[in-house]
Amino acid sequence: MGVLRFAGADAIGFLQGQVSNDTRRLAAGEPLRAAYSTPQGRVIAVLDLLPHTSGILALLPRELAAPTRERLSRFILRAKLRIEDLSDSVPIRGVHGAATLASWELPRPAAANAYIEKDEVGVAHVGGDTDRYWVVGGRCEPPGAVHSDAAQLGQVERAWRLANIRAGIPQVYLATSETFVAQMLNLDLIDGISFTKGCFTGQEIIARTQHLGRIKRRMFRLALPDGAWRIGQELRLADGRSGRLTELAAGERGIEALAVLNLAATQTPAESEEPAATVTTAALLPLPYGSET
Repeated sequence: MGVLRFAGADAIGFLQGQVSNDTRRLAAGEPLRAAYSTPQGRVIAVLDLLPHTSGILALLPRELAAPTRERLSRFILRAKLRIEDLSDSVPIRGVHGAATLASWELPRPAAANAYIEKDEVGVAHVGGDTDRYWVVGGRCEPPGAVHSDAAQLGQVERAWRLANIRAGIPQVYLATSETFVAQMLNLDLIDGISFTKGCFTGQEIIARTQHLGRIKRRMFRLALPDGAWRIGQELRLADGRSGRLTELAAGERGIEALAVLNLAATQTPAESEEPAATVTTAALLPLPYGSET
């Protein structure tokens, strides 16, 4: 993961005009998940926003940190704001379980989807019905920690991605940036969009999609057969629905994935010249918040 910091008196107001959620909630100490989109409503990045004392911290895939910062910096104009890419200097950890937080001598947020800070180390609930937390800044390690080798770190990352898949938490990467409207990633189902906050970049398309009932694609959880799958790959299910993979991880019984799929069968592939892989043995798996079928 990478981290951007929005520092200055106008940070919250600036973000209010750029992202899909109501950033005034950050002033009340709430973490937020939000989409940063193009004017055409296509999601550039999904941001986890934390109200850190040093400024608003935005967590996103490291590969998107620099281009997202560059793009947002064009709109600062006269705002009292600095946008910094701190991906190489601010440690980020994903923590499973309140017991692990306790072993790190860190406080647990009082409620789901909450944030707390101790000695400039921020702890945020990941969101949804899950006992997982982001820990950002400071020492960010338990006392006497032993660093894992590359293989162990790879297993930890897969476990985190698998937990996100099972929680239905969306993410975009370079391969899928500017591909989906926010509702296609189910952000409206997990409190990632405010429809009452007023204007923000991409708001017209996102609002029209919501209020005119034109959501034709949604994110689903799938079980896939073993294979050389990759994020951004197109696929077609046996029932005729097509779509694109957004997240992948190896589970106990094979590959689990998130994919944005058409709600109805279509005879045309998704928006690419690449042939879609036909998956006859894919199975739909439940999401904790449900989805359209």
